[in-house]
Amino acid sequence: MADRDAKTALLEEFAAVGKALGSPARLELLDLLTQGPRTVEDLARTAGLGLSTCSAHLQRLHGAGLVTTRRDGTRIWYSLAGDDVAGLLAGLRRVARRRRPGTESARRRYVGEDVGVVEVAALLRADRDAGVVVLDVRPAAEFAAGHLPGAVHIPLEELVERLGELPTDREVVAYCRGDYCALAHEAVRVLTAHGRRARRVSDGILEWRAAGVPLVPSS
Repeated sequence: MADRDAKTALLEEFAAVGKALGSPARLELLDLLTQGPRTVEDLARTAGLGLSTCSAHLQRLHGAGLVTTRRDGTRIWYSLAGDDVAGLLAGLRRVARRRRPGTESARRRYVGEDVGVVEVAALLRADRDAGVVVLDVRPAAEFAAGHLPGAVHIPLEELVERLGELPTDREVVAYCRGDYCALAHEAVRVLTAHGRRARRVSDGILEWRAAGVPLVPSS
């Protein structure tokens, strides 16, 4: 007969991970860390959190084994503990979308109505055939940490003034942090408003890390 206390101890280990995920702020921090290592200060600024609040959330994630740290002088850098954590976050989102009726309506309120979509497998084939321009519209630090091979980088806030850098005779396919990121949606709206052919990729860095899609850092 299995020991009940031992089973409870095992389940508590699983529950510790679930409890660490039980906060919108911590889910956003994990999403940001999927894009690459960040300092506490940068994470707090990007997520709109106070520094002490952000640090407390990161400590909770660290205690659950979901993030790692390294010290660089007086600064502490946080990183996702591994691509399996990206898979956990992606899986949580899939379950919520399937099982929580409010998820889709909340997504649409955030990203707006869907724009034209292309799957990443088709995108990579098209890119090899020079059929499209692959555009990464995330911030510079995130692009530097890892991006699709051959992607052109123009942050969303610079897109209008740098439209001339994109060829007019090829379709532009934009991507960003993941399926629940608004940056690529907005980039497609900007591009189509300026007469360009554009679609977004159906997912992004989060899903690709979870699936093992090769990403390359900037040299």
